[in-house]
Amino acid sequence: MSAPDGSGDVDALKAEIDATRQQLSRTVDELSNRLDVPARTRERVARTKDTAVETYRESPPAVIGAGVALVGLVVGFIVLRRRRANARRKR
Repeated sequence: MSAPDGSGDVDALKAEIDATRQQLSRTVDELSNRLDVPARTRERVARTKDTAVETYRESPPAVIGAGVALVGLVVGFIVLRRRRANARRKR
């Protein structure tokens, strides 16, 4: 129960204000982190890199094969676009 001078109520109110401030601070920090797009992008890049490195360590031939296939697709796409562009110019 509170003291006759009302100090218990004041102490309880101060404790509640402190708890509310801490909660508000956590909320603001969380919102700041969510809105910090460059930092989130860096985190995503780092996770992707770690995943790629881990995958390579587990199965190097599969990763190398996928890389070669990707390069082949890109080169094929470039060659196809150039052929189409040359065919249009000849018309």
